[in-house]
Amino acid sequence: MPDHWIVRHGVMRFLGDFDPGAGIACHRGSRVVARTDRGLEVCDVLCEATPQAMAMIAEPTHGQIVRLLTADDLASAERLKDKERQEFDTCLRFIQQKQLQMALVDVEHLFGGERIVFYFLSEKRVDFRELVKDLAREFQTRIEMRQIGVRDEAKLLADYGDCGKPVCCNTHMTTMPPVSMRMAKLQKSTLDPSKISGRCGRLKCCLRFEQDVYEEFQKQLPQPGMRILTRTGQGRVLAQEILARKVLVEFEDGRRVIVAADEILTPL
Repeated sequence: MPDHWIVRHGVMRFLGDFDPGAGIACHRGSRVVARTDRGLEVCDVLCEATPQAMAMIAEPTHGQIVRLLTADDLASAERLKDKERQEFDTCLRFIQQKQLQMALVDVEHLFGGERIVFYFLSEKRVDFRELVKDLAREFQTRIEMRQIGVRDEAKLLADYGDCGKPVCCNTHMTTMPPVSMRMAKLQKSTLDPSKISGRCGRLKCCLRFEQDVYEEFQKQLPQPGMRILTRTGQGRVLAQEILARKVLVEFEDGRRVIVAADEILTPL
């Protein structure tokens, strides 16, 4: 039995290295109750915490698995979902009363009741100290307000992307990689913002997933403007077809031909 497991917990899907303790028979896919640095939470066991797996996690959390999730625990977690909806409505009412410039996105009531976390969007810094006091008096527990970005909002609320699959930020992604229009241009994607933007309104993260491959393949091809020697003569490179590993070449007789990388003898 592994000494440690990688566990996912919280609505923001934190990943961490957790000790199962003596007598707790975990396996991949187990649902457990664990003590994290935030409190008692319902967690999902993903895999053994090998050095290779841990190296893939940028900022791992740490904790102790308390027990496997029981039927009573599951019922309690379902009751918390109903409670969270009430807490969301209450917080929204306080925000409207105080006319705070913030958009409430989600609420997370920890399984052990140690704290309630409210996630919100705002274009500028918000003084929510009085709001926290009102919420603490109302719910008699620790209140945490977390300002998030639009990508995090999609991570919390989005369901399916244009591809028909669950959005990546809501499934396997743990960090939000930077994505630029340069990547879309290199991959010859449409530059129509409505077609290359995700549910968050920003450029799709999948552009980043393939960028390393495009950059590696691009290095292996002559750049546009270079003169090259091929098996059928000399010419000038007009454009690249990166994934196909081909280039469009204009030969000295005016012909324009797609040439594979392995047919290029040498740059001139």
